[in-house]
Amino acid sequence: MLMCQLGERFKISSLVNMGRHFGNLAKVRHVITYSLSPFEQRAFPNYFSKGIPNVWRRFTASFFKVAPPMTLMYLTYSWGNSVHQQSKRKNAADYENEE
Repeated sequence: MLMCQLGERFKISSLVNMGRHFGNLAKVRHVITYSLSPFEQRAFPNYFSKGIPNVWRRFTASFFKVAPPMTLMYLTYSWGNSVHQQSKRKNAADYENEE
């Protein structure tokens, strides 16, 4: 009997939930959300006074950590490409005595 009641309750609740949209599947209680209208917000507050100096500070802080390894890897890569291109070329001294 208990299982029958639980089964009926599940069927009823699933039928009720079937008509709801995805965002309204459950009723959430005791959660408060706040939002601010986009018309009341400032799009770029302190953009020039704080934003650009912050970008410069972050750039200079990370530049000397990132640039040396990248420079080393670029030089290694370009050296490897030049050695590979030279190894693919024929040696002109091998063909001097041919007609």
